[in-house]
Amino acid sequence: SGASAQNRGMGETQIEVDKRLLRKRISLIKRELENVRSQREQFRRKRARANIPVVALVGYTNAGKSSLLNQLSLTFETPGQNNRKLVKARDQLFATLDPTTRKVRLPSGKKLLVTDTVGFVQQLPSTLIAAFRATLEEIGSADLLIHVVDVSSPYAYAHVDAVESTLREIPGASEVPVIHAWNKIDCIDGGVEPQVMAAATNRSNTVCISAQSGEGIDDLLEAIESNVISLGDMSPVTAIIPYDRGDLLDLIHSQGVMEGVDYLEEGTKVTAVIPKAHLEKFSDFAD
Repeated sequence: SGASAQNRGMGETQIEVDKRLLRKRISLIKRELENVRSQREQFRRKRARANIPVVALVGYTNAGKSSLLNQLSLTFETPGQNNRKLVKARDQLFATLDPTTRKVRLPSGKKLLVTDTVGFVQQLPSTLIAAFRATLEEIGSADLLIHVVDVSSPYAYAHVDAVESTLREIPGASEVPVIHAWNKIDCIDGGVEPQVMAAATNRSNTVCISAQSGEGIDDLLEAIESNVISLGDMSPVTAIIPYDRGDLLDLIHSQGVMEGVDYLEEGTKVTAVIPKAHLEKFSDFAD
């Protein structure tokens, strides 16, 4: 046709034209992926400076990671308001390509960031690992991983093996501590559920949940909190903070874990765990 003839160089066949256009398209996509990777690296540096823990959700495709992120983001919602942006949760291969991050508040009030990542498949080709580098790098640089497993699937064991195999190929991922979230507990046969729950209890860092109904989410948040406290250079502090130093209380809530509060005449007595880098700020008020 006239259009294809205009795009065709002298002596080029249509197949050669298609290959040339495809190469240009591939080159454009690679540049876009590199831009995403560069932006994510900037975000990671900012988060590190702010000392905000980062948790990455990993798991086989359709294990329920996006649904879990939606459920966890409820902890940051203003009471009485629905101000969340829901993450797309579809029964679809690679529904999550660009990492999605949400703020989550732990029971102590400490804030952290949770990132949804691309769903894994068995024998994920190395070319796809390279293409998804932006989202997979979030895994290697996270402080904690939550491995989401669809326990209602008859192939759950194979899916776990596939995920763990892929994690071994991601630089830094093997050193990151893991919580196992056995999801869709509400979808398994009622007669088997007690056995699954008992098996989870006998395993360390394993929690049964339903991302759809919210069952077990409180247990998961407590498991995250106990892991976050043990991460990094955290130190216990007991101090009586004057009532005009609300900034120090804000610092504990945003970057530490508040373990106890008592209101005295001279100020607020707190027992908390905070990053060692901030200990000096509390030295004048240590109890």
